[in-house]
Amino acid sequence: MKKKHQQQMSQVLSGNLEESVRFIQDALGQNEDFVTRRFHVFGNFSAAMFYFSDMVDHMSINTDILKALMYEPPHLTAKNIKKEQLLDVLLNETIYHSDTELENQLTTLVQELLSGKSVVVIEGLDEALLIETSQREKRAIDEPKTEQVVVGPREGFIEQLGTNLSLLRYRLATPAFRVKTLKLGHLSQSKLAICYLEGTTDASLIEEVEKRLSYIDMDLIPDIGYVEQFIEDNKFSPFPQVQTTERPDKTIANLAEGRVALLLDGSPFALLLPVVWNQHYQTTEDYSNRFLMGSFIRTIRTLALVFALVTPSLYVAFISFHPELLPTDFAVAVASGRAGVPYPAVLEVLFMEIAMEVLREATIRLPTQVGGALSIIGVLIVGEAAVQAGLVSPITVVVIALATISSFATPSYSAAFALRMLRFPIIIFAGIFGLYGIVIGIVSIFNHMLSLKSFGVPYMSPVSPGDAQGWKDVVFRAPIWRQWKRPDFLRSPNQRRVDRKESEQMSNESNSTRD
Repeated sequence: MKKKHQQQMSQVLSGNLEESVRFIQDALGQNEDFVTRRFHVFGNFSAAMFYFSDMVDHMSINTDILKALMYEPPHLTAKNIKKEQLLDVLLNETIYHSDTELENQLTTLVQELLSGKSVVVIEGLDEALLIETSQREKRAIDEPKTEQVVVGPREGFIEQLGTNLSLLRYRLATPAFRVKTLKLGHLSQSKLAICYLEGTTDASLIEEVEKRLSYIDMDLIPDIGYVEQFIEDNKFSPFPQVQTTERPDKTIANLAEGRVALLLDGSPFALLLPVVWNQHYQTTEDYSNRFLMGSFIRTIRTLALVFALVTPSLYVAFISFHPELLPTDFAVAVASGRAGVPYPAVLEVLFMEIAMEVLREATIRLPTQVGGALSIIGVLIVGEAAVQAGLVSPITVVVIALATISSFATPSYSAAFALRMLRFPIIIFAGIFGLYGIVIGIVSIFNHMLSLKSFGVPYMSPVSPGDAQGWKDVVFRAPIWRQWKRPDFLRSPNQRRVDRKESEQMSNESNSTRD
């Protein structure tokens, strides 16, 4: 069986038209949308054209290919075209289509047909014409749904790889922008693009990316998330070591820093790598606004991240082990609110957390019109009914609501999901050991994060290991004209980002020349 497969892989065009037609038809089987169009080139040479009718541009096939091949051009009428000259004449003087190439491997022709191209095989020629005629319906470029901003571009990636690459080239009009493509998946043959800036991205990073991609051996790669699971460093960590985005402006900003972007045909998301933790609570809006506003918003977002992680566990620790740390009036109010609750605080909080996760998941999966109504009903009616029934106390509802709302402030969905997952073990530790359990949980999380790497870059960079230039863009964002260098942990050959002399001169000039 293996020998037969190798023979098929090495089979080439023999020049016999009927053998080629039979091979292609046998390989593709009986398909109603597969077309075999027989005709004569210039009325003299027998030929056949193959394509899938639902994947091609029929106007291009009829006008640019068939008409050009069937009718001999006037300037060639007096010439006696021989068969050995035919391919050269067709490529250089006849076919109007710009994307045309020659191919002699039959298995390659079959694979290209499945991607939407058209194939023309001519009797007596050992090479076929492979013509790009694919045409697929696509949705319009719209505002990203998961990364909305107040200030900034409104364009997002779509499913077509060619359109996504054009969005990047539109913003990166530089000859240093490089795109390498490869195909993944034995069945899907999904086209993957590796994007980077030559001279800015570390060459060893590109080699490592290509190496990890070469190890992917799977039948079907329908989405970029499949690629992420294969190439990340620690596959059992809750923290994402590759960042996903559907914003072209965010993608080019990361490319300009020296990162690599992966785009897959059929997926509206790009993978950015390597990634560090502080990227997950930053947005493009932080840089579009002035640095004071961007730093303030980022600080609020960082506080929300802390609230989302430890607020429920702190509540459990204070109620169960350390009520003396609460103000007297507040402790009395909490105790009176929990008077009718029949189980410990840790079970109460876990029950509410699970209920909120169920409600969140149901809201996402239901249609938009129903999902909004369900969230309101779940929060108002179910929550109030649970309090009246004595299942939970009012203060518990407030604490869980604060933690849930805070988790929405994290821009990265993967990072927010990791924090939601880690809340549960910290709550259990708090229910067993009190504040000591919270400390154990947080220290364990930080220890794990410090051990992570993303393509050789420490996950907690530039905090650990420390980097003075990188500290300008962690929680507080320094002015753009003060961020002279690219991050050191990316090892970019081109470190300079802003002209330091010009920026210092600009900041030293206190008055405008118009004054």
